[in-house]
Amino acid sequence: MSHLPLESKFKPWSRRRLLKWGLAGTGVTGGVLALRSLTHKSTPSVKIPPIEEKALLTAEPSFNPMDLLRDFDYGTIKHENGRKIREFEMVAGNSTLQLNSAVSFVSWNFNNRVPGPTLRATEGDRIRVIFRNQGGHSHSMHFHGTHPSEMDGVKAVRNGKETLYEFDALPYGIHLYHCHIAPVTRHISKGLYGMFIIDPPQGRPPADEMVLVMGGYDINNDNHNELYAFNGFPDYYMTHPIPIYQNQLVRLYVLNMIEFDAAATFHLHATMFQVYRTGRTLTPTEETDVITMGTAERYILEFSYPYPGQYMFHPHQDAIAENGCMGMFNVIPS
Repeated sequence: MSHLPLESKFKPWSRRRLLKWGLAGTGVTGGVLALRSLTHKSTPSVKIPPIEEKALLTAEPSFNPMDLLRDFDYGTIKHENGRKIREFEMVAGNSTLQLNSAVSFVSWNFNNRVPGPTLRATEGDRIRVIFRNQGGHSHSMHFHGTHPSEMDGVKAVRNGKETLYEFDALPYGIHLYHCHIAPVTRHISKGLYGMFIIDPPQGRPPADEMVLVMGGYDINNDNHNELYAFNGFPDYYMTHPIPIYQNQLVRLYVLNMIEFDAAATFHLHATMFQVYRTGRTLTPTEETDVITMGTAERYILEFSYPYPGQYMFHPHQDAIAENGCMGMFNVIPS
């Protein structure tokens, strides 16, 4: 790992400063707008705003956080012995991330991005993952969910070798995968993790679907995170707000992969969201505007905004939020 020292030129924004910035960017909208239906039954179709070209330009050419939001990898469909197989190719490797103007970080990752690809299937699909290790260390892929012991991904795959994981996608919900080689905390904190979505057979109602994975960066190897991020880069969605449409149902798949911090919350400004814990239900269990997640916990959160403007989302732990784990939704009039 290499990085530049944290000196005076790197000063985390205070929350007050960020809030002031956020309020300054919202603008004023006149008129009275109808409130949304809390049941979300009035969403007949999905509209996704186009992404501005400038939002697709970052200092890191290998991946872009705006692309990662809606980038679902459904694999390659193959048919063998009368059964459909959904096949994925995953490669463990290394790449340098320029986290901000002062700090670079040598990540260990899957498919040259942090988080790794969002793998997606339907309950009951046969999953085949071809895993190649080109990362310079022993690695593996451990999937959360149900599978035989020989597919559990706790055995080391040495550098330069490959293996195959094959199992049925069970049960439906939001799962994750990560390297399970000791020390596991180091392998995860370096970037070897990703989301694994298993859809219920009947699907879910139409929505603008997005993935937000929370991660931390220990840039000086002291078992403490100095920077945090949604989908790889600190503060990216503050400088590049995520466009969504007014009154459009949004479905967030949120995963906490922050190591070294016992828990992190997720808070959404100016509206409430329906909560589906671990994605294991088809009906919400509660409605709130903040949830608490330990490492590897995940939720589906559904919401819509009745008013246009810019609205923040972030953990309610100030140290995590102010050091990179903050973003904005830019709600566009429908």
